[in-house]
Amino acid sequence: MSYQQPISNGPPIERVTVMQGQALASASLGIEYSTVLGSCVATCFYDPEAHIGGMNHFLLSEPPANTPGTQVDEHYGVYLMELLVNEMLSKGARKYNLRAHLYGGANVNRNMMKIGSMNADFAREFLRREGIMLLREDLGGTQARRVDFRPASGQVRLRTVEDRFAPPVQPTPRPAVAQGDVELF
Repeated sequence: MSYQQPISNGPPIERVTVMQGQALASASLGIEYSTVLGSCVATCFYDPEAHIGGMNHFLLSEPPANTPGTQVDEHYGVYLMELLVNEMLSKGARKYNLRAHLYGGANVNRNMMKIGSMNADFAREFLRREGIMLLREDLGGTQARRVDFRPASGQVRLRTVEDRFAPPVQPTPRPAVAQGDVELF
């Protein structure tokens, strides 16, 4: 078990599970985001001045090259990274203040493509391209992880998950049409 920035005692906490295809942001001291990752990647963003943070959970980095560009799929990192940044900005965060943590990207099934590695590479490249400082990463390997993140303080707890508790490596059903707005910058 490894921990970063131990989560301190304080007011009662509401744990919110961040599922595949979600990006959530908050400034509430009473919120803790939690997710379990195999090959998926979760990004935790934090603005230390505004005390706003957020987490996303993406299944795949980008759609295949032959996919029509008119439809948005919220399971892809290319969409969820932008969505999370926009959520944070809408709550008062400043892009130049964002700090990031990256977790997941394991290659849990040796017989499958290296999806976890592709997800990890995408997330690192996104941060580099957008000029967002990466504070900590725990990516790769073969073990699943559980991440607990308190968005208002930026505190993170990371634990490895026994294989029998790891999430299945199968995509969830996707809606025919994605909803919501994303502003690309």
